[in-house]
Amino acid sequence: MTQYLDFEKPLAEIEGKAEELRALARANEEMDIKDEAKALDEKAAKLLDELYGNLTPWRKCQVARHPERPHCKDYIEALFTEYTPLAGDRNFADDLAVMGGLARFNDQPVVVIGHEKGNDTKSRIERNFGMARPEGYRKAVRLMELASKFGLPVITLVDTPGAYPGKGAEERGQSEAIARSTEKCLQIGVPLVSVIIGEGGSGGAVAFATANRVAMMEHSVYSVITPEGCASILWKDSEKMREAAEAMRLTADDLRKLGVTDRIIPEPKGGAHRNADAAIASVRTAIEEMLKELDGKDAKSLIADRRRKYLDMGDKGLAA
Repeated sequence: MTQYLDFEKPLAEIEGKAEELRALARANEEMDIKDEAKALDEKAAKLLDELYGNLTPWRKCQVARHPERPHCKDYIEALFTEYTPLAGDRNFADDLAVMGGLARFNDQPVVVIGHEKGNDTKSRIERNFGMARPEGYRKAVRLMELASKFGLPVITLVDTPGAYPGKGAEERGQSEAIARSTEKCLQIGVPLVSVIIGEGGSGGAVAFATANRVAMMEHSVYSVITPEGCASILWKDSEKMREAAEAMRLTADDLRKLGVTDRIIPEPKGGAHRNADAAIASVRTAIEEMLKELDGKDAKSLIADRRRKYLDMGDKGLAA
C-alpha cells in the first residue's frame, strides 16, 4: 500500500477512488468501470505531474525522507554482485547504520559503503535510522584503506539525517571519527564516487561524500543541518522548517549551481519510491559514467583533483 505525503492527499483521494472502483468490479464481474477508472487514472497522472513539477525545498525534504524510498541495502542488492560485508571497527563494535564491503559492480571489483536507515520499525531501530556512530565511520576508514591498498574504486551511497549526537557517541570520539573519515576520502589514491540517494545531513554525510564525483538524486537534499534544526536555532521555532529549507539551498538544483554536486540523477515521476527499479537503474548509469570519467587516472592525479575540487568550492559558491 502506497504511503502518501501530506502534500499528496488530493492524489491519495483520486487514486483511492480508482482502486475502490476496481475492487467493486472484481467483486461483481458484470460491472463495467473501465471508462470511469481510466478517467480517474488520467486525472491522477495529471495531478502527479503538477505536484512534482514544482516541488518546494521543504517538499523535496519530505520526498527524500519517504519511508518507501529505496535505501542503501536495496541499491547494494540490485547493483552489486558478490557483496561481502565487512563488520566492525576493530576497536569497539559494529555499527549497523553503515553498510560496507567488497563487491563487484559490472564485474569490476569495488568497495561500496553507505548509510542504511532500515525499512520497518525493527530494522530502523537496529540501523539507528541511518545515524552512524564513531564505529561506523571507523569501519568506513577501514574499507577505504583496504580499497586504496588493492587499487579498488570506492562507491559511497549517502542517506543520513546526520551523525548520531548521543552521549556515548561523543564519548567515543564522534567528531574525530568523522574528521578521520573525511581525511581518508581526501587521501586514497583510487577513484571515489558518491551518490546522495536521500538525505545528506551535515558532517555525517560529508565523511562519505568528499569524492572525486558527487551525484544527487533529483529529489534528494544535502545540507549542513536539517531544516527543523536550522529553524530551531535561527527562529527558536522548529515549525519554521519551510522557511529554513528555502533559505538553506539544499536541493540538487541549488547545489549543482553552487558546484557542490557534479550531476543530478533524474527520478521517476512521483519520486524514487513510486518506481524503485527505475530509480536504481538511473543510479547505475550515473555510477558507470562517473567511474568512466575517472578511468585511467593515476593516484596522484585523483588525489590532486579531489583536493582541488573542495578547495575551489567556496569560490564557486560565492560566484553563484
